[in-house]
Amino acid sequence: MRLLFVADGRSPTTLNWMRHWIERGDEIYLASTFACNPDLPLKGLDFTPVAFSRAKKLTSFPSSASTRTLGPRTVIRQWLGPLTIPRAARGLKAVIERVKPDLIHAMRIPYEGMLAADAYSDIPLIVSVWGNDFTLHALSTPLMRHYTHWSLSVADGLHTDCQRDVRLAKQWGYSVNKPTLVAPGNGGIRTDIFYPPSAPMEKPVVINPRGIRAYVRNDVFFKAIPLVLEKMPQARFVCSSMAGEAQAIQWIRELNIEHAVQLQPALPHAQMAEEFRRARVIVSPSVHDGTPNSLLEGMACGCFPVAGNLESIREWITPNQNGLLTDATNPRALADSILIALENKDLRTKAAGHNAKLIASRAEYQACMAQAETFYKKVLSH
Repeated sequence: MRLLFVADGRSPTTLNWMRHWIERGDEIYLASTFACNPDLPLKGLDFTPVAFSRAKKLTSFPSSASTRTLGPRTVIRQWLGPLTIPRAARGLKAVIERVKPDLIHAMRIPYEGMLAADAYSDIPLIVSVWGNDFTLHALSTPLMRHYTHWSLSVADGLHTDCQRDVRLAKQWGYSVNKPTLVAPGNGGIRTDIFYPPSAPMEKPVVINPRGIRAYVRNDVFFKAIPLVLEKMPQARFVCSSMAGEAQAIQWIRELNIEHAVQLQPALPHAQMAEEFRRARVIVSPSVHDGTPNSLLEGMACGCFPVAGNLESIREWITPNQNGLLTDATNPRALADSILIALENKDLRTKAAGHNAKLIASRAEYQACMAQAETFYKKVLSH
């Protein structure tokens, strides 16, 4: 097949999906909304900026915005970003006319799905939904509502990472008669990279892999740390994609927890897997989410999950069986859940076995991408 992806070309999720089709022998083209230089043998690469992505620098990883600016920037993009779609769509139409793909896959509704929908021709379009597309962005402004509805009305196929978003997509205009695929957002977990340690981790290490995001309550996470240390002073906390983040550094100083916290930069998959294997517990303190890729990766590496109590997360975690769900807005509740996880070895052991089977049955990369192949064929035939 000749496939055109409309996506953030810096994203590991995008790279995971494209790599599968390249290895299968398909012709892969990328219309990236951010400047990038992916290390993949693409047949073509175009830059199709939208929602002010032209101002972004060429980087290897999606940027982790400062906590102080992330909220305002998100609001500005929600209000003004949709105004850039018509012009950007003209550029994407030119790419589509030149490439003549068999199928287009837009990975995320704002703004890649919106852009692809506005450039729609008679070529089948698949739209992927990311965890906060509906719960955070869709209702934020009138134009975001309009373009969310338009994207789902136009789409010929829908990929989500949880059943909740299939239900919400139908409320937003996606036809019940069109094909759907529910699979991890990044295409699945590569178990040759993300696998458990040879022996259970003995040190009380907690990892937060979520970085700086508008919907992740890192303020609550940092406030929970001294509460954990009161009872377990030997506990240590690793924070991924937060190195140099001024707000995180300020929280650490104000809470006097410098000795217990390590801020890390964004890491490649192999190094991230090693960090997961050094931890007992993975924490995902989010208030908007689908199925976080990093949460599944940590679970695959034997980490015990503590996550916000969200409908989408309940599709993966059963409390006191293979993880704990908590109020991500309450430092004491989060701290209590972390302490239960750190102190209860039997619970962690039971959860690790359950989660290994869960990842193998529902989230293994090759199996998920085999489902994606079938899904692509359904969309083309539909």
